[in-house]
Amino acid sequence: MKIKKYSGEEVQFDQEKLIRSLMASGTTREIALEVINEITPKLYEGISSRKIFRLAFQRLKNRSKATAARYNLKSGIKALGPAGFYFEKFIARIFELEGYQARTNVFVEGSCISHELDVVIKNGNHVAMAECKFHSNQEIKTDVKVPMYILSRFNDVNQKRYDFFSGGSDMISKCWLVTNNKFTTDALDFANCVGLFLMSWDYPEGESLRDRINKFNVYPITCLTTLTMAEKEILLMQDVLTVYDLMHFGKAFSVLKLSQSRMKNVKQECTQLLNR
Repeated sequence: MKIKKYSGEEVQFDQEKLIRSLMASGTTREIALEVINEITPKLYEGISSRKIFRLAFQRLKNRSKATAARYNLKSGIKALGPAGFYFEKFIARIFELEGYQARTNVFVEGSCISHELDVVIKNGNHVAMAECKFHSNQEIKTDVKVPMYILSRFNDVNQKRYDFFSGGSDMISKCWLVTNNKFTTDALDFANCVGLFLMSWDYPEGESLRDRINKFNVYPITCLTTLTMAEKEILLMQDVLTVYDLMHFGKAFSVLKLSQSRMKNVKQECTQLLNR
């Protein structure tokens, strides 16, 4: 059976790939097979991968909302758009959990022109800039032109000193390029050749964006199944980006004005996510 991807390309349905995707959310292979058996009667030639995702997502949600939220993680990251402003702040949070100081949207004067840096991070005496390439379309890959452009910006700012973190005289010595999707092969080859550090949804292995999110349990609120998109937008505007923020910032729930039963359901899902 052929299915239609987000890009419109038709490919052969790969059941094992779907099983791996379900298991990546924390469920067992046995439950993954149960989900597939339940949705199989609803599959047909030319069905979209988006519809298969929705079918599987609903079956997972019936079993465990937290598991469904993890399965929804990539879509949750995409919901930090459309401009990617919240994505940049989310990446800063991840670096902070790794022991960095972090600032977002920093304006600097380079040797030639001025720049707005998405994220600036510091650990000890090491300072780096992290540029974020956000895609609202899941099928778009970051191509080689992006690291080439980022390298030119890095070269324009790495010879000057800046006061990023109160009282310091910081020189940017490293450069990261982060995307919520994937890199093309040429982009990977070029960035690795010139010494740019990369992070994408699935790269590098073991330290990808997905890996880091699961390692630190730093799930975006946009992956939650118990909140509406409108409610998530309210939280994002209050700088409540993560499930941890929602559970630990006292006023986060008060702005939503949820009923007691709904609040109980949201907190239960959050607790299960944070105590994976």
